[in-house]
Amino acid sequence: MTDPKFTAADVREPLAGPSGQTGLSLGPEEEFVKNLEHFVQKAHAFGGLAHQKKITAYDAYKHLEGLWLQVSALGAHLNEPEPQPKSAMAGLTAQEAGERLRQYGPNQAATAKRITLFDRIFDAVKNPLVLLLLVLGAISYATDDVRSAVVIIGMALMGVVLKVIQEAKADTAAAELKKMVHTTATVLRDGKQCEIALAGVVPGDIVLLAAGDMVPADVQLLRAKDLHINQAMLTGEALPVEKSTRPADQPPPDGESGLGDPAMCFMGTNVVSGSAAAVVTATGAKTYFGGIAAKLSQKRVETDFDRGIKGFTTLMLRFMLVMVPFVFVVNGATTGNWMGAFMFALAVAVGLTPEMLPMVVTVCLSKGALAMSKHKVIVKRLDAIQNFGAIDVLCTDKTGTLTQDKIILEKYLDIKGEEDCSVLEYAYINSKLQTGLRNALDLAVIDTGDEAGSTIDPSQYELLDEIPFDFMRRRLSVIVRDKRTDKAVLICKGAAEEVFAHSRTYLKKGVIKPLEGTHLETRQKLVHDLNDDGFRVVALAYKEVDGSRRDFAVADECDMTLMGYLAFLDPPKDTAADALAAMVAHGIKPKILTGDNAVITAKICREVRFDAGEHLVTGDQVAKMSEEELHEAVTTCHVFAKLDPMQKEQIVTALRQTGHVVGFMGDGINDAPALRAADVGISVDSAVDVAKESADIILLEKSLHVLEHGVLEGRKIFFNITKYIRMGASSNFGNMFSVLGASAFLPFLPMLPIQILVNNLMYDFSQTAIPTDNVDADILSKPRRWRIDDIRRYILFLGPVSSLFDYVTFFIMIHFFGAWHNAALFQTGWFIESLLSQTIIVHVIRTDSIPFLQSWSSVPLGLTTICICIVGIWLPFSPLAGTFGLVVPPTSYWGFIACVIFGYMCLAQVVKSWVVRRIQSGCATA
Repeated sequence: MTDPKFTAADVREPLAGPSGQTGLSLGPEEEFVKNLEHFVQKAHAFGGLAHQKKITAYDAYKHLEGLWLQVSALGAHLNEPEPQPKSAMAGLTAQEAGERLRQYGPNQAATAKRITLFDRIFDAVKNPLVLLLLVLGAISYATDDVRSAVVIIGMALMGVVLKVIQEAKADTAAAELKKMVHTTATVLRDGKQCEIALAGVVPGDIVLLAAGDMVPADVQLLRAKDLHINQAMLTGEALPVEKSTRPADQPPPDGESGLGDPAMCFMGTNVVSGSAAAVVTATGAKTYFGGIAAKLSQKRVETDFDRGIKGFTTLMLRFMLVMVPFVFVVNGATTGNWMGAFMFALAVAVGLTPEMLPMVVTVCLSKGALAMSKHKVIVKRLDAIQNFGAIDVLCTDKTGTLTQDKIILEKYLDIKGEEDCSVLEYAYINSKLQTGLRNALDLAVIDTGDEAGSTIDPSQYELLDEIPFDFMRRRLSVIVRDKRTDKAVLICKGAAEEVFAHSRTYLKKGVIKPLEGTHLETRQKLVHDLNDDGFRVVALAYKEVDGSRRDFAVADECDMTLMGYLAFLDPPKDTAADALAAMVAHGIKPKILTGDNAVITAKICREVRFDAGEHLVTGDQVAKMSEEELHEAVTTCHVFAKLDPMQKEQIVTALRQTGHVVGFMGDGINDAPALRAADVGISVDSAVDVAKESADIILLEKSLHVLEHGVLEGRKIFFNITKYIRMGASSNFGNMFSVLGASAFLPFLPMLPIQILVNNLMYDFSQTAIPTDNVDADILSKPRRWRIDDIRRYILFLGPVSSLFDYVTFFIMIHFFGAWHNAALFQTGWFIESLLSQTIIVHVIRTDSIPFLQSWSSVPLGLTTICICIVGIWLPFSPLAGTFGLVVPPTSYWGFIACVIFGYMCLAQVVKSWVVRRIQSGCATA
């Protein structure tokens, strides 16, 4: 990933030799002589090989040619004035830094593209449904039908404005999060230390690192003392890793390249302990961090939501391309008024278009975003909410999600492996009284000791001296006097193998025995067993010393008595097992993708009762898999450990390719590619900037329970959006199917263009409360996905049911009320029946259950449908009747219409139940 422009060897002076000591550069003459001697040696060697016929004379010449050019170049500069010697640790000058900043650019991992108001508007307008409405509105205006143009364009603009406002709010909130981060780095400039902004660091800079610092770029160590780096954001490792220098010309140890290189530190990691000086090898996009961050600039993958909207739009356009030309031709041929037929066909096109879909989707998503924020879920990209509810696979890391992201002392054991409070007491005194920098293990011991309360009293011990920790010994000792017995004791805590090596005896049930032979093997086996079970093990030993002394040294850490062991772990959260079980109960398969090692990952999975599938897969195994093998592995296996960032992305992509809607939850730099590749990227507010930039949804608490609330809210939103599509598409299709039949036999238009538009607008208004609607509990029990076949079934089966009762209305209007010779009465009668039937039928289609008996709508939806029905009945009696071409129907008409609508609701319920069963059986077989 990293493409360094500089290495430690590229710095003009030998900044650090093999011993790690700094020095001065060679003078021009010394450098020429050294290179000349090297050339002579090579010439002698190649001459011998050529003489022995092992290589050709020409090959010898070609090998020596390049070396001579270097010697020649050095010799050409011998007469030039010698530059003033400069200390290797002086760093760059301000002028050099400025030139390199211009050459390499600012040290920024990725520069986010500024989204303008025009970009937002363009993104909202390019929706196919919005474009279709704008075209239809423009045609209406061009044909002098201003009223229709205003109605159509008004519908389109309403959805666009709402979408722009909501997304602007979300992006503003994300921008505010970024402003909270201000980072500086300590560098050497002109021989002096100075603090500069992170963006000002350039290749070749000498940076100084100390505990608590963030590594500002990819760097190679020149000098390091007890340096431990937290790489969790890149690798997922819970514990810090030790870093050390190596000669510039020496390669990294076998298998330790990349993130495992002990001489390299990487941008975004932080120093836990120790100090270092390092040369910057890569900045900005050339760093490992920057390579991952660059994924942000790539085009997002098409999500399940995107494909669903595109598929639905395509379906409606196909219907329109068939029906609209047919209506135009039939009406033109029947009436002879081709302009009138054109306007009517235009109105039919608008009637077929679910023009409020962009607005309903945006309102649903906006309401969902507000509701989710109350459950500590912040939505950054509104479209992601639907995908949030549709996910059937959730990939998550281990650290901080299943675990507490905090090292604790899990066990304190005697030599036999049984819990022993005296081991905790001595470990507590060791960690509490030592004056050096306390690491995560020390803090864990202190926390456990503090919880023990009065059983451990550190005031009973007096600190006499200490032997600080160092990374060569990997031990720390304190020498204390027990005020109760006046005995002085050296308490040593450290790596098990180091403590074993300096212990001669062991303590067993108060009896001291020699530590040798099988006894030592037994003690080592206990440590190995704990390691295999995922624990980090530290050994504890002691010995009595002379209390009159005040100066102790490493040499005193000998002939100790092994007392017991301390076992540490990043333990699982108390809620993790229940949260995973709840995910499975809601139809979501969790999969663990972590950079941590397999042993620890397996232990955590066992403790949270998580099924690892057929087996646990490691990153090494993933690297060897073909595409087909990977697809099979992601289906049958649920735990993947020791993964690098690209392998996480590979697994997410493979899951999506096998037909799953995938959510990925991560908070590290190493998670950015997978966050970007998932249908829904989920991060937390404490995550690194790159992860938050990549995510669609940000959790204010890293918890699977919080995630569960968000998933359920996503399912509510998805089903409410689908309700509109089901209602609008089936009802509109039914009405237009009725138009086809009526146009074929009536001597006039079955409904005026303005009446179609007003009818459609009022019906759409009745559905604006759908985002507030209740969702049945059984709908929330499993993931819901876009299935165009399901929507097609609603259109093809429920649409004709609507048409059937429209034809019944036509028969009533012609047979009982003589509307064959009264176009206005026929149009009014069908206008009212069409509006009332499709408005009331909302309550049938909004649920898979029986409306009013098994499922009730929300109050706002109930009120809007009632209001629209009242307005529809009032319109023929209102002052607007003439404007819309409506007349007052006969009194007996209302009784007929009531029977028609009741019959329609009953038959629609029967057909809907059959369609739902077909859909459910189809999902079960899939």
